[in-house]
Amino acid sequence: MRRLPLLSDGRHSSRAPETCLFRCGNACAGHAPNTSGNRYFGSVLRDSISRRNLLGAGAVALAAPLIPAASAAASQSAGSTGIPAGTAAAGVPGNDGAPAGDHLGFPAVPPDSGDRVTVPEGFEYDVLIRWGDPVLAGAPPFDFDNQTEAAQSGQFGPNNDYCALVPLRSDGRWLMVSNHEYVNELLMFPGWDPEGPSEEHVRTSWAAYGMSVVLVERPRAGGRMRARSSSRWNRRITLHTPFEMRGPAAGSPLLRTGADPTGRTVLGTMANCAGGTTPWGTVLSGEENVHMPFAHAEKATDPVVKEGLKRYGFAEGASLRAWEKYDERFDLGKEPHEAHRFGWIVEVDPSDPESVPVKHTALGRFKHEGATISVAPDGRVVAYMGDDERFEYVYKFVSDKRMRKGEDWASRRHNMGLLDSGTLYAARFTGDSPAEEIDGSGQLPSDGEFDGTGNWLPLAHNDRSFVPGMTSDEVYVFTRIAADRAGATRMDRPEDVEADPRTGRVYAALTNNDYRGAAGQPGPDEANPRKDNRDGHVLELCERRDDPTSERFVWRLMLVCGDPESPSSYYAGYDKSRVSAISCPDNLAFDPAGNMWIATDSGGQGGVNDGLYMVPLSGPERGRVQRFLTIPAGAECCGPVVGEDHVLVSVQHPGEMPDATPENPASHWPDGGDSQPRAAVIAVRRKDGGPILRHSG
Repeated sequence: MRRLPLLSDGRHSSRAPETCLFRCGNACAGHAPNTSGNRYFGSVLRDSISRRNLLGAGAVALAAPLIPAASAAASQSAGSTGIPAGTAAAGVPGNDGAPAGDHLGFPAVPPDSGDRVTVPEGFEYDVLIRWGDPVLAGAPPFDFDNQTEAAQSGQFGPNNDYCALVPLRSDGRWLMVSNHEYVNELLMFPGWDPEGPSEEHVRTSWAAYGMSVVLVERPRAGGRMRARSSSRWNRRITLHTPFEMRGPAAGSPLLRTGADPTGRTVLGTMANCAGGTTPWGTVLSGEENVHMPFAHAEKATDPVVKEGLKRYGFAEGASLRAWEKYDERFDLGKEPHEAHRFGWIVEVDPSDPESVPVKHTALGRFKHEGATISVAPDGRVVAYMGDDERFEYVYKFVSDKRMRKGEDWASRRHNMGLLDSGTLYAARFTGDSPAEEIDGSGQLPSDGEFDGTGNWLPLAHNDRSFVPGMTSDEVYVFTRIAADRAGATRMDRPEDVEADPRTGRVYAALTNNDYRGAAGQPGPDEANPRKDNRDGHVLELCERRDDPTSERFVWRLMLVCGDPESPSSYYAGYDKSRVSAISCPDNLAFDPAGNMWIATDSGGQGGVNDGLYMVPLSGPERGRVQRFLTIPAGAECCGPVVGEDHVLVSVQHPGEMPDATPENPASHWPDGGDSQPRAAVIAVRRKDGGPILRHSG
């Protein structure tokens, strides 16, 4: 049997090598596709333009209206960024093992390394749905040893990531939309042959990708949720579901193939990671590691296409999964443009199971983590996005048209076209500290914060390109190259980028980048201040005048994650002896009280399972990270949904650990006994049905 090209450099020793291989093709082990010579924000404008000159005299006051009066009095000096910093309140109990009656509403759970989900005292969880559970009428029960394309097409897919709850008009009913990011055939199929996988195995994998729409019900407020199979709302979207290409690049020659000479209809979606729920009731999903299934990038002959394939990490030779053997669209020597038809933000209307999902070209093509929507004061909508790879960029899109209020058919149809036209931007960050103070250690500069200003660089507006030497079609299809040329700032794996719905401030999870500062790689800068950044950080951004359509902003790092005892970590100025240690922030969510929730993807960094954390964003406890739950060993915590009285979490790839096999699984979660591990969505609630956050002090 052919030896698989597993991760071998040891840089992620806590992560199962199969996870890195099957999810992203060992993207963190090889050379980053971004080899551009962008200037880093430690040097951009630092010596010639002060922050006050750049943003105008009102820069200091940008965020002031967002600060509640109670928190302003307890804040540290806002400094020149104008974003308030909280200080720790005296007498706050410790996080890990904190007593019941904790000020933040629950006692933090301790670190864990077992094959289980742990929740705080007084809470419990239910498994809503797991890989293989029936979604569509007629789908059979899950049979691990006898999986088929027909069965998987009607069942919940594996490795669910993003999760959204879209409420129906009747109380206690939602449509839950889940992404299925990738398939690990080594653990999915007993006897899978990497040298020559069977056609049934390949076709079953195609059916496993995509998305699921499932009706979720709750009989009473605070009660248990349950997923309903065979509902008329339920839907499976796979690699064979037709999608409509829309926006300025739809129909471009770069999107045309032999099977689709119009360049407007694509079969399927894949590598769906995070996403977002729109104000008009649809769900956005980001296509991320789409380079994985394609073969023979070296056979593409067009120099523009060849440059694009290289910049996006498409490999030469046969693919890992041999999909090209059964469908030539995955052979880039035969269909080089098929690669360009993946890597987009897709939009699905869960309320209409017959609707055709859309791929939005106006939002650019890259390895999308997700997209979340803010509504500007003038009614235009803004989508914030991250490109999840080392040294990639943060983006946003601003629509041309304004959102209409109302739930009538005409308003909804209008709003579902808002992402078809507008301006696409990439972010450039500028630090305000002397270069010698950003030495890669993570030590704070003399002004006490990693902070600065920034601007959004326009890349294209519909059929107009702002990037010299590139057409608008090329900007949308090769957005990474456009951002390279525009001079955007190379970041440490920008994953979820979300705006707090209460304040409008934007938060970006920079998950990690242990190549920062390595030989031949970009060095540290003020927005990415650590060499060998294994633990990641969270950036906080405030748009000028609180307007998400603005082209200027101020920013600072709220969290520099890692061991609280290390001088290289920073928890928004909060007393680090009173926080739960957090590593590798990935997905973000916000609760109705204004706290941020962070799901982690550390791969068991330090022998600690991943989990979900809560952190206040203002007031005296700003920066106090508290661990809410942990998930089984080998799993990744994804897609949190936080409501008044429920928390949903996607538990992805449980038991995906070194040396695990179907014959010797490393996990038996969630079914126990000698069962195979199965990714699932869990719903957490208080045992008494009360609100998740219950303040007592």
